[in-house]
Amino acid sequence: MARYELLNNITHKDLRVSTRFGTEFGDNLGMVQAFPTEFAELQREYPIFFRKDSSGEFQAAALLGFDHHENLFLQGGGWNAAYLPGAVARGPFLIGFQEQQVDGQVRNEPVIHVDLDHPRVITGQGEPVFLAQGGNSPYLEHIITVLRGINDGVQAGKAMFAAFQALELIQPMTLDVRFDDNHGVNLTGLYGIDRERLARLDAASLHELHRAGWLEGAYLVLASLYNMRRLIAEKQRRLREQDADGQGRAA
Repeated sequence: MARYELLNNITHKDLRVSTRFGTEFGDNLGMVQAFPTEFAELQREYPIFFRKDSSGEFQAAALLGFDHHENLFLQGGGWNAAYLPGAVARGPFLIGFQEQQVDGQVRNEPVIHVDLDHPRVITGQGEPVFLAQGGNSPYLEHIITVLRGINDGVQAGKAMFAAFQALELIQPMTLDVRFDDNHGVNLTGLYGIDRERLARLDAASLHELHRAGWLEGAYLVLASLYNMRRLIAEKQRRLREQDADGQGRAA
């Protein structure tokens, strides 16, 4: 169970965070939430889809594997990709909001919280969060950048997805994927950009999407689907290894 505290350089002066990857850190996830602020980076390596959250609202997600606990990017304690999704990179940290006096007015200002029960929070090893003299470590500065991107991405996503829905661009997808003669999977509950509907939009609608900054996002989501080939190839490779190991044990 999460145990969040407001991060500060006194209480948490010795806090360290593991930057390794593995199932012990909860990285065995089939998909993670994605944010429009990182679509340009994500689309180079991950397929991007949409799904509905528990309240029925759309959110974007990067596909990592073909079942709930399969992450095909995990490899030997590392993450086999040049870009790490923000939802993973943030580790045990998240943005909260706190009332503060700013220019004589009370505002909800973003502040950083840390989950002290997160498996990445360790002692004696890992990346220090604060420097010995109390300043932010380079790792914490990176986390601040990641959290800003997530915060901005949440807000951008609400507007982007509403615009896509208004134009009926988000449509359900059913993916029937075959890996070989004996293995396959049927992915449901995912949505994507309807390429044909996008192509049929009139000039005014296209201009409005472009002016809002959302048209590029639609094309980035479409381009990301080419990464399915990479994900399928990695799944096939692991299945071959699994079959070879099984035959070796049988012998």
